[in-house]
Amino acid sequence: MPEQIDEQASEKRVILEMGTGNDLYGGDYTKAASRAIQDALHHSSIVLFKSLGYDHTLMRVQVTIGVQEPDKVDTQALAAELPRGRAEVKAVQGGLNIDDPEQGATHIIATAAVEAFLPDMAKDWRLVE
Repeated sequence: MPEQIDEQASEKRVILEMGTGNDLYGGDYTKAASRAIQDALHHSSIVLFKSLGYDHTLMRVQVTIGVQEPDKVDTQALAAELPRGRAEVKAVQGGLNIDDPEQGATHIIATAAVEAFLPDMAKDWRLVE
């Protein structure tokens, strides 16, 4: 475990995006979470990798999902959907459930924070005057 701590200590967060998603009639927390992640991802265009010649596998992607029932989120399925980097997904208490007794449904609203970390490469850069 100390290796992981050392690795994370030498990382820098380069991206933080937030999103929201919902499942209005299916009661599916994973679907709402997936839509929240997609919403967050659609706010980003990461040109860093091609511009600087970095391999996207250097990036660690940490996703935090907020829903009312975190144990009903399939975090492994969500991690498999992420297009780049080494993904970690966790679900925490958050989001919102709206009961609709007329429809006999619970509308689920999920929030997502998507963070991307790269190894600290400051030693590889220097300013030239």
